[in-house]
Amino acid sequence: MNPIRVVIADDQPLILSSLQLVLETDPGISVVGTARTGAQAIGMVHELAPEVVLMDIQMPEMDGIAATAHLVRDTSAKIIVLTTFNRDDYLFDALDAGASGFLLKNTEPENLIQAVHQVAAGHGLLSPEVTLKLIRRRTPHPASAEDAEAQVLLHKLTERELQVLTALAGGKNNQEIAEQLGLSEATVKTHLSNLLAKTNLRDRVQAALFAHRVGLIQ
Repeated sequence: MNPIRVVIADDQPLILSSLQLVLETDPGISVVGTARTGAQAIGMVHELAPEVVLMDIQMPEMDGIAATAHLVRDTSAKIIVLTTFNRDDYLFDALDAGASGFLLKNTEPENLIQAVHQVAAGHGLLSPEVTLKLIRRRTPHPASAEDAEAQVLLHKLTERELQVLTALAGGKNNQEIAEQLGLSEATVKTHLSNLLAKTNLRDRVQAALFAHRVGLIQ
């Protein structure tokens, strides 16, 4: 299997080199480029076609939020936003821009490596605490047109897909869902792919928020 191709964007040379050193300890990851601005990151991603981008937020010329929005719109790269600031507005802006994950720069090295693999595999990357922040911030109240649309999409799901979605929203990973429902992990992944396609959702993070919005889990 080919290693996961990664581009790192950060305007601080020491952090840039440190992130590269950490990721290159894993033979399953290849850092194919580094950028110092959001604009450089965009050009590099178009040129090198990485699977994953580690994106700093505060950079000159173009910040990481704007660069993330551009890349999500125009490329297939998955974006993990990295920051030293544990600020809710950065989190929400990053996810609005289409980021697949959000990590603080003090994340343990092994967690950073795991995050790259997880996002490359198509999974969203948020802790349960962060997901709860999103649910509290984003769940529409009172009922809105967005709720009505969500209910229409919900009725497209099979009973088994609903079970997988509910378990996912409860914070379970694929292995735990498989054990709970008596399925193989491969079958869980198939159900997850199907329900994401039917509901027009991008990843597990959006699926969890969707489940809360339609009342599958409180």
